[in-house]
Amino acid sequence: MISNTRPPTPLPVGRAITQVGADVSRARRRRRLSRASLAERSGISAATLKRLERGDGAVALENLARTLYVLGELGRLERLLDTATDELGIQLADEKLPKRVRARKSSGAM
Repeated sequence: MISNTRPPTPLPVGRAITQVGADVSRARRRRRLSRASLAERSGISAATLKRLERGDGAVALENLARTLYVLGELGRLERLLDTATDELGIQLADEKLPKRVRARKSSGAM
């Protein structure tokens, strides 16, 4: 029988989610927006925004994206895992590059 319970959230993941929530809260307050106003403009409920700001990991990514859009910070989410600057990914890809590239044999037909 398969259990429907999720494994516990790793501490670094929980801390990161909590930090994102605190940053959203701080950005909202710096812009002098009430929670109700930001929630309405984001198209989410005030209760969902409150959960997001408290670092509830069950809040949908779309709700974070909507909120960042209203705050003018959606670009930061878009650049979160930019593959052009993914050092580990680039290193792993480079390790699989061939040592040399041979010229293809021409069949003579063009």
